Amino acid sequence: MNTRRITTTLLPLTLAVALGASACSAPGSGNSAGEDGAGGSSAPAAAAECSDVELRLSHQWPEPAGEDGDFRSIIAQRFAEEVDKATDGQVTVTVYPNSTLAKATEQYDAMMNGSIDMSVFPLDYASGRVPQWSITLMPGLVQDHDDAKAWDEGEIGAAVEENMRENGAVLLTNVWNAGAIGVKGHPVLTPDDIKGGMTMRAAGVYVEKMLEAAGAGISSLPSSEIYTAMQTGVLDAAVTSTGSFASYNLQEQVDSYTSPTTHTFWFMYEPLIISTKSFDKLCAEQQEALVQVGEDLQDYAYEASREDDTRVEKIFQDAGVEVVTMSDEDFEKWMPLAEEQWNAYAEQVEGGQELLDLAKKVREGR
Repeated sequence: MNTRRITTTLLPLTLAVALGASACSAPGSGNSAGEDGAGGSSAPAAAAECSDVELRLSHQWPEPAGEDGDFRSIIAQRFAEEVDKATDGQVTVTVYPNSTLAKATEQYDAMMNGSIDMSVFPLDYASGRVPQWSITLMPGLVQDHDDAKAWDEGEIGAAVEENMRENGAVLLTNVWNAGAIGVKGHPVLTPDDIKGGMTMRAAGVYVEKMLEAAGAGISSLPSSEIYTAMQTGVLDAAVTSTGSFASYNLQEQVDSYTSPTTHTFWFMYEPLIISTKSFDKLCAEQQEALVQVGEDLQDYAYEASREDDTRVEKIFQDAGVEVVTMSDEDFEKWMPLAEEQWNAYAEQVEGGQELLDLAKKVREGR
């Protein structure tokens, strides 16, 4: 059962109205999202036509070239195309790739201040604002693509979605990406491979702390800046999503690549979201259309993420990079360090223990 589909039926009243009406009410008619009740009169309000709307969808990855680009960028483009069809051009989604409208780490703030409406957004980037969101990039907690899907369909997925709502974001499509390790030198398979003085980049404050505990120095920067940082000697190694390794041509900068096709301690949640403020400006039919398009993209998001691991592995192999994978034993050596960070999160973040317990249930149930 898809938990997200259950929770989206609990959207504001406008969506419930949309399911039983052939036309939607204009904002301010008493049936728009966020308003109280269905109106105080037994007679229905006169239906008004929805107005044309343009939504700005920002993300950090390069614009796709056909079907060969970053799948997260493709999700954004497909969403725009399908919304146009579903609304007969009434809702236009303009995609701004490559951080052209908002910096990678600032897209949540941009949604909250209204300068953009939507994003394919790594949720942990905003954990400084919403500390609970670090659960979505906790080292070793989500270990593979099956875990990621089970997370979305379980109690933890519902809890994170509810928390997103409380913090001004509406979930449209769940997006996950596995992470790899690229090194200017010998590969990193276990904590023992992190030598003193090695400077690493790894998104996620708790992943960074785990790597620090293993002996790394940390340089925090968005994935779009890894290439230059390696080129100039600022970084010795980086942990980021497989998609970003390919999109930013990091095969040109690394000597070794630890592929996540067997194991990885880094799985990042990067959902397609719209700000509640922008969602509430849509009439009911438009809201329903966006929700449906987002759900229709879900299978592609899961399949493309899984396929990305092998696609990117081949790119690095073909470029002459040493490609390795973690054994079961390699991966298990990371877990004591990872669990230290789980405990720190549970102690430091309000509601963290409850979210951690729900996340652990995913693996216990498999």
